[in-house]
Amino acid sequence: MKKIFLTAAAVFAISFANAQDVKYGVKGGLSFSSISQTGASTLTSIHLGGFAEIKISDKFAVQPELLYSAQGAKFSFLGVSVSQNLNYINIPVMAKYYVADAFSLEAGPQLGILMSAKADGEDVKDGYNSTDFGLNLGAGYDLNEQMSLGLRYNIGLSDIEKDLMAGESGSTNSSLQLSFGYKF
Repeated sequence: MKKIFLTAAAVFAISFANAQDVKYGVKGGLSFSSISQTGASTLTSIHLGGFAEIKISDKFAVQPELLYSAQGAKFSFLGVSVSQNLNYINIPVMAKYYVADAFSLEAGPQLGILMSAKADGEDVKDGYNSTDFGLNLGAGYDLNEQMSLGLRYNIGLSDIEKDLMAGESGSTNSSLQLSFGYKF
């Protein structure tokens, strides 16, 4: 995981040096997240933050982002519903390929830093790992020069829970995000 992130950072640095055009922006939207555990259902929340779109060519761009993302899941035990709220600062580095002038496909690694974890208001952060690694796949559509829409799916690659017992499978995050972006 660390090699993937370091490779993405190197690509970002090299790309920035060769960049033809850089646009900065803000984005936000809805997140539909879950945790890979039995009995978990989707939790609807938000994400928001900033990005830099670094055009390498007419067809290719690199887009590093810094996002606040509310994630987690809902669980039901014996008829009692419990919400697990995990708040992250996510740092995705997306490679964007423009299939058409306004339509792009994107993929890239993501590092998540856990800021807080609560189960129905009770602090449970000590039971979770402080970092999360994932892979993002998505698509974007530029409405005009400044405004865009995006759809992205995050696949969690690392266990989010601490202190797993031998033979016990861990839990991973997943999230579907619908975003609105504005470039300056």
